Amino acid sequence: MNYLHKNEHTLLRYAEEKDAGLILEFIRGLAEYEHLLDQVAATEEGLRKHIFHENKAEAIIAEYDSVPAGYALYFSNFSTFLGRPGIYIEDLFVKPELRGKGLGKALFTCVAALAAERNYDRLEWACLNWNEPSIAFYKSLGGRPLTEWTTFRITGENIKNLAEKLR
Repeated sequence: MNYLHKNEHTLLRYAEEKDAGLILEFIRGLAEYEHLLDQVAATEEGLRKHIFHENKAEAIIAEYDSVPAGYALYFSNFSTFLGRPGIYIEDLFVKPELRGKGLGKALFTCVAALAAERNYDRLEWACLNWNEPSIAFYKSLGGRPLTEWTTFRITGENIKNLAEKLR
């Protein structure tokens, strides 16, 4: 097996198409933790298409003692100010019963190593303001909150409605 990191208990590997159902399970687990499960519309078929056929994102699977334990899902972005690409981590999740074993740190560090290997200059992600354990975790790894920026989002029908205004 081609893996990114391995030690006595932990294996990190690139996700494969056969992992689409597992990735969806992790997405639902993360959404449940974030109290957003009602917003999950992802499907295995959609994940297969967008991650493995269209290469819109990449994922790393963490296993602990050969049991799927968590994942990181990320994609390339671009900084116009730096004039260089970076990585945006969309999801970083470890099953609650396997937290505290270094899996989150291993996943995060692995994505950082990929950014360095690709000569990317930025690693970004978002964290819910109430999620103090994750905020402390990210700060312990050298992350800093960008309090001077506000994230905006338009989704679903609102995208279509806005697009109609162009016509």
